[in-house]
Formats: sequence, C-alpha cells, structure tokens
Amino acid sequence: MCARVGEQHAGSKVKLSPGEETLAFQVKALKLPIPEREYRFAKPRRWRFDFAWPDRMLACEVEGGTWSGGRHGRGKGMEDDCEKYNEALCLGWRVLRVTTEQVTSGKAFAWIQRAMQ
Repeated sequence: MCARVGEQHAGSKVKLSPGEETLAFQVKALKLPIPEREYRFAKPRRWRFDFAWPDRMLACEVEGGTWSGGRHGRGKGMEDDCEKYNEALCLGWRVLRVTTEQVTSGKAFAWIQRAMQ
C-alpha cells in the first residue's frame, strides 16, 4: 500500500510524520527506487515498516518523538519496538532506524543509498 506525501494511509488513522514526509520527498527527488509504505512484514502480526523495499529485504523506520518523550522512548514502546525489530531480523530484514533530525540532515538518505549498494 502506498501513500502520497501528506496523505493519511488507507484504512488507518496514522498520518505521515514530518520526518516521513521529508524522507519520501528525498527518495523520490533523488531517484531511489520507490519504497512500499506502511508495509506489513510479519503477517498475521500488524507490524508495519514506514518504508520497505521488499525485493531487497530493506526497511527504514523514522522514529518520532525522540526528544519529546514520545512512545518510542518509553518503556512499553521500547519493549514493543525491540520485539518488532528482532522479529524482522529473524525474518532476514535489514532495518535502518532513523530520527527526524537524521532525515533532515541527509544522513538517513545516505544510509539508505549505502544499504542499497
């Protein structure tokens, strides 16, 4: 399922974060292969990757709220994220975890480019 920048994902109440919007723009503008968005990788689990290139078993997660005490920085959120990312690894996925600041600085895009080589 793909979503355009700024769109709400079909059947979901999740809106694209500023980091996701920026990374989607960078990927398109700099002509990397277009990723699948909100890709479910471990059915029947409801886990999704923000960006996924299934043919390369590569995913990128833009971690929000890193400085504001968001869900990912709290105990339960971290516990859930560890389970998700460890399961992804066991299934053969390479997952890049990036912050909005790393997207804005261009670091995230550079890591994605390197991982695709």
